[in-house]
Amino acid sequence: MHILQPKHLKLNEKETEALLSSLNISKAQLPKILINDHALPKDCNVGDVIKIERKNSDDKIAFYYRVVV
Repeated sequence: MHILQPKHLKLNEKETEALLSSLNISKAQLPKILINDHALPKDCNVGDVIKIERKNSDDKIAFYYRVVV
């Protein structure tokens, strides 16, 4: 992982269900990320949900979510 690359974390099943219910969406409605993306953790499979932590210019952390396709 490169120092400038945002942190990518794989959510477990319980965290995924909590996220989807809080947003009131399904996995199909999340933005996609390809399985061959080099930023993904090594143990990712198709259908996993990824949490991306990115720092803003004012050092606040923003979270983004993607589903692996």
